Amino acid sequence: MLKPGTKLGRYEIRSQIGAGGMGEVYLAQDTRLDRKVALKILPDEVAADPDRMKRFVQEAKAASGLNHPNIITIYEIDQTDSTPFIATEFIEGSTLRERMRAQPLPIGEVLNVAVQIASALAAAHANGIVHRDIKPENIIVRSDGIAKVLDFGLAKLTGQGSKDWVDSGAPTQPHLKTDSGVVIGTATYMSPEQARGHEVDGRTDIFSLGVVIYELRTGHLPFEGSSIYEIMAAILSDRESPPLSRYSPEVPAEMERIVSKALRKNREERYQTIKDLLLDLQSLKQQLEFERTHQTRLAREDRAVQVSRVTARRKQLLGVLGILLLIGGAIGYAWWRQAHALSQPEIKSLAVLPLKSLDAGENYLGLGIADAAIRRVSQRADSSCDRQVQCADILMRTLMLWPQRNSWESIRCWKVRFSARMTV
Repeated sequence: MLKPGTKLGRYEIRSQIGAGGMGEVYLAQDTRLDRKVALKILPDEVAADPDRMKRFVQEAKAASGLNHPNIITIYEIDQTDSTPFIATEFIEGSTLRERMRAQPLPIGEVLNVAVQIASALAAAHANGIVHRDIKPENIIVRSDGIAKVLDFGLAKLTGQGSKDWVDSGAPTQPHLKTDSGVVIGTATYMSPEQARGHEVDGRTDIFSLGVVIYELRTGHLPFEGSSIYEIMAAILSDRESPPLSRYSPEVPAEMERIVSKALRKNREERYQTIKDLLLDLQSLKQQLEFERTHQTRLAREDRAVQVSRVTARRKQLLGVLGILLLIGGAIGYAWWRQAHALSQPEIKSLAVLPLKSLDAGENYLGLGIADAAIRRVSQRADSSCDRQVQCADILMRTLMLWPQRNSWESIRCWKVRFSARMTV
């Protein structure tokens, strides 16, 4: 293990960030370009093994020939003090293994990562490279969601070509050929043909990607066992994987079909090219995004309709409340007026107007009679008697003294107001 501060050429070691069978990985600083890099270094005991050294060089050649946003970028391969290393871009993020430790990933995130991995493998297969070690530990996802495929140490170079996968009978390059019958890869993610040590092509990466997708969504491997041998036995058996719906009932039927086809034991029944798998994954991803967008729009419209209905109901309630307030105010005002009117004393009126004489001359007599009648009414002490009866009686008594030539038509009323409770 290298200590922080150790220099390998222009690279200064900062810390160790990983280790595996093919070497140790360190975070280092490129002192010439002032950037962070990842250095993959072969230990001395590994560098002494010609086969491992060959794979180490193979990884650098395989990855450096690929230019794809979802494949790690190789800066250079070099050797310092008999220590071989590969300098690559430093990716700040977490592996898929770390991301799914807490819980399985959502369907949308699984499809997003799967599409990026399939796109990277499509670029590799188009250049005659089969990865052969697709697993969660070899996929890093950055904070912005970009996935990167790492570790081409077990990649098989089948020669340059435009075919997405190479026929199993095609010869590999002599210096990169794997010995017949030697099993290379991670057992739990191997295809049946890879587990048997047979020649492999692009379809083995399709199987491995199917296992990764299955595990990302369900948290389970499609072929499980209590030991690596039982897992290998399950992969090599004729039994197909359990459906995704066993662990994830809400998974779309199309996703079930895609994963099931990618995990077929017989590679002739599997997706024949990674491009076919990529197209199906992209189509499903777009369909689910459209459905989510449509559902979101419908939800917004439903909320708008509900808000409109609530607003209309509020307006109706306010209108009814206003009418009730008006009615209540009118009733209250009427009740107040009636109560106020009852509280006031009853007012009766009695008027005695001057009588008009039919004779020519001054009307002294008519005025005198009217004054006499008023005095008689005012001087009456019995307040329990009816005022009108009293007045009529007084007038009749007074008029009896009036000469016959005087007419009743001369009698008029001039209102004299007095209270019913006034003492007469």
